[in-house]
Amino acid sequence: MTDPQIVLTERVQQALARAFGQEHADADPLIRPSQFADFQANVAMSLAKRLRRAPREVAEAIRTELSDFPGTIEVSGPGFLNITLDDTWIAAEAAQMLDDARLGVGTITPAQTVVIDYSAPNAAKEMHVGHLRTTIVGDALARLHEHLGNKVVRQNHLGDWGTPFGMLIEHLLDIGEEAAVAQLEAGMGTEYYQAARAKFDADESFKTRARVRVTTLQSGDPETLRLWHVFMDATVRYFNKIYEMLGVTLTDADIAGESMYNPMLQKVCDDLEEAGVAQISEGALCVFPPGFTGSDDKPLPLIIRKSDGGYGYATTDMAAVRYRVHDLKSDRMLYVVGADQALHFRMVFEAARMAGWLPDTVSAEHVKIGMMLGKDGRRFKTRSGESVKLMDLLQEAIDRATAAIADRGYDEQMQREIAHAVGMGAVKYADLSVSHDSEYVFDFDRMLGFTGNTAPYLQYAQARIRSIFRRGGVDPATATGPIVLGEPAERALALQLLGFGAVVEQTTALSEPHRLCAYIYAAATAFTDFFEQCPVLKEGVEPDVRASRLALCALTLRVLETGLDLLGVPVPERM
Repeated sequence: MTDPQIVLTERVQQALARAFGQEHADADPLIRPSQFADFQANVAMSLAKRLRRAPREVAEAIRTELSDFPGTIEVSGPGFLNITLDDTWIAAEAAQMLDDARLGVGTITPAQTVVIDYSAPNAAKEMHVGHLRTTIVGDALARLHEHLGNKVVRQNHLGDWGTPFGMLIEHLLDIGEEAAVAQLEAGMGTEYYQAARAKFDADESFKTRARVRVTTLQSGDPETLRLWHVFMDATVRYFNKIYEMLGVTLTDADIAGESMYNPMLQKVCDDLEEAGVAQISEGALCVFPPGFTGSDDKPLPLIIRKSDGGYGYATTDMAAVRYRVHDLKSDRMLYVVGADQALHFRMVFEAARMAGWLPDTVSAEHVKIGMMLGKDGRRFKTRSGESVKLMDLLQEAIDRATAAIADRGYDEQMQREIAHAVGMGAVKYADLSVSHDSEYVFDFDRMLGFTGNTAPYLQYAQARIRSIFRRGGVDPATATGPIVLGEPAERALALQLLGFGAVVEQTTALSEPHRLCAYIYAAATAFTDFFEQCPVLKEGVEPDVRASRLALCALTLRVLETGLDLLGVPVPERM
C-alpha cells in the first residue's frame, strides 16, 4: 500500500509524460487535499505558460491520460483537477495496510549511520527546563531513524570538563564525598555549584586551591581524576532518573562529553595550523570561514585556541566533527541544540569543510531548538527569576495528571501508571507538536487538556478503541475485516490512515516531529467522527459491517500507538 498522495503524484507525472513529452515527467503535480474532492492537482496552471496553452486545455489533456485511474477526475474552474478516489481502492489499500506489520512505513536502503547529538546538560549545574526540548526532540528523531532501519549513534555531549571543576572538586573535599554524592544524587546540582562559587569568590585560599586543582585535573593526576569520577558518577545517576522518568532512550553508553575530546584538542589545533586552515590572530589561533563577518564588517573568527592557550567550545566541536566522521563513520549528523547557537554551528561546519574533515558525502545539520516561554511570553523561569528544575516541572505534570483522573475509580497502582503516562505524555507532546525551531508557551492547563491537539486527547482516543475491543470480547489482532466503506466517516478515516507511512518518512527526512504530531491528531479526529457516526458493537449492526468497523478500529489503534511510540509518548491502555 502507498500513500494516496504519492500514488497520485506518480500517476499524474506519467500522464504528463504521455500528454506533453518525457521532458515534463518530473514536473511537480502540485497535489493537495481539497474540500471539493479528495485531492486537487494544480499542475495545469503552472504548466500552461510553458506549453503556451490554456490551463483548462492542459488539464483536459491530463485527465484524458488518466482514464484508467481508480476514481473520478474532474476539471474545475480555470484548470484545477479535482480527484476523488474509488471507495473499493481505498478499502483494498487499508486492508493491505492492516496486514502489513510496518503499516506501510518503508526502510531506508542502504541504511545510514546517523549521529544525533542531544540533551547535553551541564554536569556543573542542575538539569533545568532548558534541556527539556533538546532531550525530547532528539530522542524522537533517534526513535524515528531506528524505525526506518538506520544505525543511530546517540551522543550525549555533557558539559563535564573545564575550569569550574577545580572549585567543584575542592568543594567536594570540603564537605566530604558522602555529603557531596548525596546532594548531587538528590538533584541539588545548582545549590552545590552556587556554594562552590560563593567560596571561590569570597575565599582567596579556596580560589588558589581551585585553580591548582584545574591544573592537576588537566594533567591527569590519578587522585584528582578519581574525585572527578565521584562527582560525575553521582551527577549522571541523577540525570538518569530524569531520563527514566521521561522515557528517554539515552544510556551511560551514549555519554560523549567534553572530557572525551580533551585529549584530541592539541592535535586539532596543530593539524589546522599545519594545514593552513587556522592562523594566529591577536594571539589566538583562529579559523576565518568565508562569508562570516562581524558588525564591523571584518572577517569573523572561529577561535580554536584562546590567546591564553585555553580551548573553547569551538575546539571541542571541531574535534567532535572529526571523530564522528572518521571514527563513527557517520553519513548524517544531527545537532539538536538551541537556536541561539546557529551562527556557531554554521561556522564550525564550514571550518570542518575547509579542513577536509566534513566531506560532501556527510550531512551536518543543526536542528534548531526554540525557547520555552512562560505564560507571560518571557523565558520560562521561577517567580524568583531562576531556571526551573526539570525534575520539579515533571513532577508537577504528574501531580496535575493525578488530580485530573482522581475521580475515575482506578486503584492506586493503576492511577499512578496512568498519571505518569498522561503527565509525561502531555509535556513531551506539547513540545513535539510545535515546530522545533519556534518558541512555545509552556501551559499546563492547555497541554493536560482532554480536547484539542494534546497528548491526553490522543491517549484517550487509543484507550477508547481498546475499550471497544474489551466490551466486544475481541482481540484487536483478530479484527481483519474485510473492510467495506459504506459511510462517509468510514471512508474519511480509512483515507487518513493510508498516509501514515509517507508522513513517518517525511518527518524523519526533515527532522520535524511536529509533522507526525499533526498527522496523528488528524487521524484521532477522524476516528472520533467515525466513532460518533458509525456504531460498532450496537445491536442491529450487520455482522459484515461490524467486522469491517472493527478492522478500521484495529488499524487506527496500531497507527496511533505506533505513531505515539515513535515520538516517545506513552500510551496507557485505560484512561
